[in-house]
Amino acid sequence: MEKKTIENDNKLFTEKYELRQVRPNEAETAAKIEAICFPPSEACTLPIMKERVALAGDCFLAAIDRKTSKMIGFVNGLCSDELTLRDELFTDTNLHDPNGSNVMICSVSVLPEYRKQGIAREMMREFLCRQQAKGRKQAILTCVPGKVKMYEKFGFTDRGESESTWGGEKWHEMWCTLNF
Repeated sequence: MEKKTIENDNKLFTEKYELRQVRPNEAETAAKIEAICFPPSEACTLPIMKERVALAGDCFLAAIDRKTSKMIGFVNGLCSDELTLRDELFTDTNLHDPNGSNVMICSVSVLPEYRKQGIAREMMREFLCRQQAKGRKQAILTCVPGKVKMYEKFGFTDRGESESTWGGEKWHEMWCTLNF
């Protein structure tokens, strides 16, 4: 019965939303969504978002509302062989290594009016599957303490408090092995 429920949920999700790679002309939309979802001290700037889309488009998954064709959320990251997500990664896209064995998730954003519908969960599931198919070994992210339980539900393990001071916050580093 559980499997049937999951299959039904996935079918309903895919009827309403499309998950696809970001398009080059969508960097501005992504930056606007991030500005809604994160405080100014943490949100990605438009120039950096444009660089991420251009350099690491395959590490960027967008969720699109099929009815309106509007981007409603996204997951984006950069690749590296490093084992921890350092603050410089948020602003220096030159640290992206397309052959890196790990994907460093820079942000997961869903517009407020679309939250609590499983969109972040489905985006993350698809994002991690795509990264695994590209040969990535691990996904690493940082999150505020209040989001730890959500990421644990997505299969991440809490490594504890991060050394990151990005945006003046205390962060937890989360890690997920990509071998499903």
